[in-house]
Amino acid sequence: MPHTAGGQLPDPRRVVTGPLDLAARVDEALAVQAVAFGLTDEEIGVRRHIVLRHMTSPGARALGATTEEGRLVGFVYGMPNDRSQWWSTVVEPYLRQQGREGWLDDAFVITELHVHPAFQRRGIGRELITRLTDSAAEPRSLLSALDLDSPARALYRSLGYHDLARRVQFPSAAQPYAVMGAWLPLVRGTSG
Repeated sequence: MPHTAGGQLPDPRRVVTGPLDLAARVDEALAVQAVAFGLTDEEIGVRRHIVLRHMTSPGARALGATTEEGRLVGFVYGMPNDRSQWWSTVVEPYLRQQGREGWLDDAFVITELHVHPAFQRRGIGRELITRLTDSAAEPRSLLSALDLDSPARALYRSLGYHDLARRVQFPSAAQPYAVMGAWLPLVRGTSG
């Protein structure tokens, strides 16, 4: 449903964001991620188990963006960082090399943020990430994003995230990532 009958983009004002039972709607969320991020069926299968495991972590929370009809068109989830988790162990040497490994402490990690392409660039991703981090007890937030200029990186920068480490190579990832950090609350504004 990328366009309405009249050829217009869907109206983002008709999208509601709120708490999401991500474990119950994991397949819908991964379908959004697959379209937004270009995942294969095999990658979706691997990520399904990861998402379900993450949602059992202490403090893990998710928000979703749904249409009036209840269709999930975007989601975000995250959790307080735990240095023993896989992501943290991969990025720690890169942060240490930059003298920034302290960012791994007292941080809320945005694990995934995806919006269906038909609903992108309409403020939905911004609302999802700011609402999720607004409820964080931690003073700062971390995330990783593909290390290239993209609308996602522009959004993160507009919210106050800055590069902490670049050229981070995750096992089995074809492209390098950047680890970005921001003090909370995130910067408010209308750009990005």
